[in-house]
Amino acid sequence: MKRTTLRRSGAAAAVLALSMGLAACSDEGSDNDAASDTSSETSETTPSEEPTTEEPMTDDAAAQTFGDGCASIPTEGKGSFNGMVTDPVATAASNNPLLKTLVTAVGAVPGLADTLNGAEALTVFAPIDDAFAAVPKDTLDGLLADPDMLGKVLSHHVVAGQLDPTAVVGEQQTLNNDSITIEGDAESGMTVNGANVLCGNIPTKNATVYVIDQVLVP
Repeated sequence: MKRTTLRRSGAAAAVLALSMGLAACSDEGSDNDAASDTSSETSETTPSEEPTTEEPMTDDAAAQTFGDGCASIPTEGKGSFNGMVTDPVATAASNNPLLKTLVTAVGAVPGLADTLNGAEALTVFAPIDDAFAAVPKDTLDGLLADPDMLGKVLSHHVVAGQLDPTAVVGEQQTLNNDSITIEGDAESGMTVNGANVLCGNIPTKNATVYVIDQVLVP
């Protein structure tokens, strides 16, 4: 995901206020009290400007997402957008109530959760629980009992790099050494090998997540 920066300082405003104070102090004239008052006002104003620049940043994680399915993401707690952005991707998914089956599948492949959490930058296409429910039970049970095959299926849902909605479109090579095709955009809707993106561009600490409505088959 292009990595989104969720905090910006108010340093520019503070520097501007400070330079105004210095200019007032350097003016020639006998009214030293006026210069002193100007410096005093500057020092009182600067702290009040700091919270103003920080306040809107609390919604940034949610603001960059898209899709009707985003309304189903919790609004607070570790499974919310602002909660997930602080955790690596496998941990973030484990806190999201929409991805329980995916988390179970990842846990069935030895070492996969640690690999995903330790990766520098990934884009993950995460099937929602209903997507796994649509897979025939015998097929799903067989996959969960076969870590090698399950690992290939799950790796088919992951590509390198944190890709935003513009960069992700097109043919992408997966970690399973095959490819998937992403079409559309954040405004009109996006698909991944025909699966619909329900909620896209979700930030986690080391990955960008696109929640989809189907399990992708290698």
